[in-house]
Amino acid sequence: MLQLAIILPTLDERDNLAPLLARIESAMGPSGWEVLVVDDDSADGTADEARRLALADPRIRVIHRIGRRGLASAAIEGMCATAAPYVAVMDADHQHDPALLPQMLAAVQGGEADIAVASRFAPGGSAAGLASERREKASGLANRIARKITGVELTDPMSGYFLLEASRARALAPRLSGVGFKILLDILATSPEPLRVRELPLQFAERRSGASKLDRAVAFEFLIGLYERTFGRLVPTRFALFGTVGALGVGVHMAVLAMLFRGIGTAFLPAQAVATFAAMTFNFWLNNWLTYRDQRLKGAGALIRGWIGFCATCAVGALANVAVAGFLKGEGVHWALAALGGIVIGAVWNYALSSKFVWGRY
Repeated sequence: MLQLAIILPTLDERDNLAPLLARIESAMGPSGWEVLVVDDDSADGTADEARRLALADPRIRVIHRIGRRGLASAAIEGMCATAAPYVAVMDADHQHDPALLPQMLAAVQGGEADIAVASRFAPGGSAAGLASERREKASGLANRIARKITGVELTDPMSGYFLLEASRARALAPRLSGVGFKILLDILATSPEPLRVRELPLQFAERRSGASKLDRAVAFEFLIGLYERTFGRLVPTRFALFGTVGALGVGVHMAVLAMLFRGIGTAFLPAQAVATFAAMTFNFWLNNWLTYRDQRLKGAGALIRGWIGFCATCAVGALANVAVAGFLKGEGVHWALAALGGIVIGAVWNYALSSKFVWGRY
């Protein structure tokens, strides 16, 4: 009888799937489990490889996501798509050892804990598979902060390898943010009552094949997750990031303008034009790297087209800004408030259009 669904969020993990499934079968035996590969439209054909494996093995199922990305949201989607009474989430890159699954399942199934977590920092565990000593230290700092937020004493609340009852996961799903990589932190912080946790030591291994998805931008994932939990229902997280990037772009604009106009004596209008394009370019780069990290444009052609589209969007937003500010000023609104109203309208306009036409789908 089906007892456990193992959720594998994937992005470009084609060569890792077959060996991992063999390791899972070795750990779990021939029956009582299924694997849900939740693939974010991998360019390397991971979903096709999963379908090929599923044709020969009914324990394997595939959710092929188009236009949706992110490990956390993929994990949530997978946990809600199974009839198994228990669900586990783990990486497909072989850094998480499937041999721990029977112990994790026994701990939750036997009532010892509400959630079982494979910990790199528990006694007997190891974080040797992390890419660098700096990443290991950063992970430790994030863990200390996470413990204060969740109120749960864990050695590794940022772990991506855990197991819990499927019914609990489905009950929490509507309130989970689905932002970023750290779904366990979201579950612990969202649960209305503190969850009893059993940690098992994990020997965090090196990636078997392919490249890590965790670039420097992932350092912001933790902060983004904190914002989402605190303010995300008031101001959408992506819009807040977009606005923050825009504020930084104002600083870039003023710095370039000051350098050209005040520093080397360029006429104001040409200096203003260069500063405007410099700020637009900076905003486009940072939004592509951070705000739309899950929909990042790659390749020279895509980046050039995206930059042109972003500049065109911002130009329309600037016209909306001026029109609204002028209208409000004409209606007797204080000039500062009128200007602020124009800025807000322009920002919303730029965000809406660029989300759809630069990083989204027409």
